[in-house]
Amino acid sequence: MAKQKKKGQSGQAKNYITRTQAVRKLQISLPDFRRLCIFKGIYPREPRNIKKANKSATHSTTFYYTKDIQYLLHEPLLGKFREQKSLSKKIARSLGRNEVQDAVRLEKHGMPKIKLDHIVRERYPTFVDALRDLDDALSLLFLFANLPSTTAVPAKVISKCQRLCHEFEHYLITTHSLRKSFLSIKGIYYQATIQGQDIMWLVPYKFVQRVTQDVDYRIMGTFVEFYCTLVGFINYRLYTSVGLVYPPKFDAARDERGAELGAFTLEGRGITSAIDQEPQQKALTNGHEQAQNSEAVQAQIDNIAQDTGTDEEVKQDEPTGDQADAGTIDTFIPAAPEGDTLPQPDRTGDAASTLFSPCVFFISREAPRHSIEFLLRAFGCKRVGWDTVLGEGAFTHEETDPRITHQIVDRPALAQPLPSLEGQETSKTDQNLQVVKPGFIMPGRIYVQPQWVWDCVNEGKLLQTDIYAPGETLPPHLSPWVRPTSGQYDPRATLEEQELEGEAEEDGEEEETAEIDGPEDEEDEEDESEEEDEEVDAGGMDVAGSEDESEEDVDEVDAFGGFEDDADDAANSDIDEEAQHQKELEAEALGEPVPVTQTNGEAQKAKARQARKAAQTKKDEEIERQKMMMSNKKRKLYEKMQFSNAKRDTEAEKLRAKRRKVERTGKSKA
Repeated sequence: MAKQKKKGQSGQAKNYITRTQAVRKLQISLPDFRRLCIFKGIYPREPRNIKKANKSATHSTTFYYTKDIQYLLHEPLLGKFREQKSLSKKIARSLGRNEVQDAVRLEKHGMPKIKLDHIVRERYPTFVDALRDLDDALSLLFLFANLPSTTAVPAKVISKCQRLCHEFEHYLITTHSLRKSFLSIKGIYYQATIQGQDIMWLVPYKFVQRVTQDVDYRIMGTFVEFYCTLVGFINYRLYTSVGLVYPPKFDAARDERGAELGAFTLEGRGITSAIDQEPQQKALTNGHEQAQNSEAVQAQIDNIAQDTGTDEEVKQDEPTGDQADAGTIDTFIPAAPEGDTLPQPDRTGDAASTLFSPCVFFISREAPRHSIEFLLRAFGCKRVGWDTVLGEGAFTHEETDPRITHQIVDRPALAQPLPSLEGQETSKTDQNLQVVKPGFIMPGRIYVQPQWVWDCVNEGKLLQTDIYAPGETLPPHLSPWVRPTSGQYDPRATLEEQELEGEAEEDGEEEETAEIDGPEDEEDEEDESEEEDEEVDAGGMDVAGSEDESEEDVDEVDAFGGFEDDADDAANSDIDEEAQHQKELEAEALGEPVPVTQTNGEAQKAKARQARKAAQTKKDEEIERQKMMMSNKKRKLYEKMQFSNAKRDTEAEKLRAKRRKVERTGKSKA
């Protein structure tokens, strides 16, 4: 006889365990259990049959896998949690005895430190696995880097997050790994490609953040604690892979003065930071720090440099085929016109490093300095300046510097040139201290709005600057990760490329009728229809005075002879008008609506409209005929596809109509 299974000892009742049972099994508190689960990546599970897993209990519970809890029994952090618990009891006992110094000593020196290095190695066996999970880590660290310090969010945590984020940004600047960025309502999205992995994260805008009480910062702080260890590992691996020393040198004094990225100095393989490269060049050219060589040694150095220069020139004149094609990107062209369009490869780091390299930028005070500086330096710009109010680390703080080629402003239109100082006796110091007042522009400089930087980055080229001039209406800023498909509305394309045949004409007629017909006209039409009904009921009598007015109109038409050159046309028009007038009289006598005369253009439009309706009707009939030959399953699938396509077309048509209306109002105002 087979052994009978007891209830609650097999199946889902055995595979799942409640949270209360797990806490009792691990012998830790509930907050420590939550921290441990977050560190180890263990989350609640939902069984298929909650009744069987809960052993017929009716109250709602949280379930975990039993194997996950057994896996936690061997975690070394459990001993650390127990040590912290016993130490907290000792501190409470010392405070109860009024032994404050002992309590401070225990809390400062006796508290065991928790290290999460082994957990990072367990959860991410390879470096690629860690890069794939970097999106959430960067988003949370950038969020905490912008929060104000409170009791729930200590200042140490915020400074640590800021430092890790700046170190990661320095790696992207050095390797030119940043690819795209997008300004959204939530914040600024960035995307970078590191070792073939696309990493996207969100950075909030630098506004004053309000710490609310409905957010549990203890749980978020636990995630931050783990992600700080993870990002520290990743930064170390990234820096060492390109030959940089980690951690980079950090100047706390410059960071307090608002240097941000400029507070770090990169070292290794002769690589200097892009932030500090220009000051070092200035220091070398001054001659104070540059060692003077003797004439004989300098002559030998010059000879060696000439020899190596000629060899390099010969090598550069005869490049190999692989070197010639190394910097180019292949483009995939479809073989057939109706074939599938293959995704084009993204630009390389070399193309990103030369986008803004020939430009010198100056950031105005009202523009977001950090995000613009990060984008410009990540795409090749070596010299970026800003006002002294925004902090240290700038290439120049003088807005009148003649080396500046582009200035990023977010103000109204600038139309007044800066008054020149020619003819005035001013010293060089006065010229350097000259400040450009709001409303003035520097001649020979390009002024653009901040969106120009993002659009250039997403397009991979320098766009026209006149569209982004101060005071101009900016083009739509669209997400670089969303590409419009066939049938969808594309804000980049013109209306003529997207409109269906006759869509603009029908929309124009509807707008004209909507403008002409109002509530008063509708009431007048109702009154006229009631009067016509009364006349028909009275025996079909005409309205008093209608014949006299019609006879007067006929006399006026007959009295006009027309021009001598167009006698035939006038005669034909007279005949048409008489026929139309006769039709109007017959309609009034019968109580029917008066037919409206149409011009040649309106007649052609009506014919075209009728032709389109006939073609659409024919097409619908053909589709219905083909649907009759389908099976029931395919017919339902086809109807679902048609429903979704019709919904998409309706939305696109509404957006096109809205854009058409905006363009018409703009033309009328102009």
